Amino acid sequence: MSKQLRELQARKANLVKDARAVTDAAVAENRDLSADEAARFDTLRAQIETASAALDREMTLIAEEARSASVTAALAASSSSAPSAAAHILSVPSGAGLISVTENRDLDPQRGFASMGEFFRSVRQAEVARRTGGAVDERLLGGSGMNAVAPGLVANESAGVDGGFAVPPQFAQDIFTLSLGEDGLLPMTDNVEISGNSMSFPKDETTPWGSNGVRAYWQGEASITQATKPQLGLTTLRLKKLMALVPITSELLEDTNALTSYLPKQIAERIRWKTNEAILNGQGDGVPLGAFQSGAVITVPKDQGQATQTLTLSNLLNMQSRFMPGSENKGVWIINKSVQAALYGITWNGMPAFMPIGYQVNLGGSLAQVQRNTLLGLPVIFSQHPAAFSAQGDVMLVDLNYYHTITKAGGLQTATSMHLYFDADAVAFRTTFRMDGQSKIAQPVAPAKGAATLSPFIQLGAR
Repeated sequence: MSKQLRELQARKANLVKDARAVTDAAVAENRDLSADEAARFDTLRAQIETASAALDREMTLIAEEARSASVTAALAASSSSAPSAAAHILSVPSGAGLISVTENRDLDPQRGFASMGEFFRSVRQAEVARRTGGAVDERLLGGSGMNAVAPGLVANESAGVDGGFAVPPQFAQDIFTLSLGEDGLLPMTDNVEISGNSMSFPKDETTPWGSNGVRAYWQGEASITQATKPQLGLTTLRLKKLMALVPITSELLEDTNALTSYLPKQIAERIRWKTNEAILNGQGDGVPLGAFQSGAVITVPKDQGQATQTLTLSNLLNMQSRFMPGSENKGVWIINKSVQAALYGITWNGMPAFMPIGYQVNLGGSLAQVQRNTLLGLPVIFSQHPAAFSAQGDVMLVDLNYYHTITKAGGLQTATSMHLYFDADAVAFRTTFRMDGQSKIAQPVAPAKGAATLSPFIQLGAR
């Protein structure tokens, strides 16, 4: 797949993600799009159509280039009586006397594999071949280096899990998409895909009402302008390696269809869990620094005299009152599952504060079902990442637009070990995914008026 094609696909995917966020906000509040939202959606739709047209043009050009190059394929046939099992494209540059050769497989996002299960089986067989001196499936080694065997797999005499093969682009995207499931937090962050190992971002933590940084002044006639300048910092993120290790029985390994449906889901589930944990609670030592390990966190204390193992409406409203301005329609509650029972007894303006999926509300005389869990109008994700009920951090209110992440573009790799689970008649597949993350702000924000600081990362204190 060409670099330009990948960039176009990534651009369109981001536009679709933004458009979905616009509609999800309205669905969560059981309302139609506002005028601003409708205008935003129309703009995104036009941009999606433009991106789709650009994708179609690029695919047409790739196909035409391949078709034009195939005219010279007879040159290859005449020079060899035993053509390779792998198809090739020959092209003659204009004004040159040289023939260049490229693999048809380079244009295939699946790198010649019919299914993900077939790819995993080839990886498994490559480990056996390495140990027995057999041949490795050349589809794993092709792709102009895209799927080249990792150096560790050749040089290291231990298990094959020390090395790896790059997952074909289509399969890598399938696994990555699965890892961004309904409870995945990575799509909520400000994410940038990078081709290198690190990325630096400018940081400006000043506010319009503060006393430093860029400021605005009313200007009197003939008065001297007061000069200001930005106060910029720098945040550097460096990719950390996340590994998903999934054991597979020999019986499952022999069934390509079962392997295709089972293994990607298992890998994605483990990537999603570890990524979510890192985004919220990562310690920053070899893993991303989680939002709730940053200095920007605000912990809202319990009510005066509040009993243990309880949750009150004032707890939730006090959390909302400390939430960052502008985050009211972008925030999400992340709550430990053990807290759910306590939510049902809380009312707000005569209505349940918590509305679970399927709850029926009366809208203008007609009943409508709630499409997702909401609490005080904001979406709820029940998760095992927050603390247990009544402990500090069992209820979180977050706006992850204030959390920077970087991910490796096309960075999934897989490898296998034939000995790790020998006694269980199983092998282990390992897939690696690289990312890093950190809060955009280092401390809570002082408001223009009042003493209570504000933050996009709020947690409820112990009770």
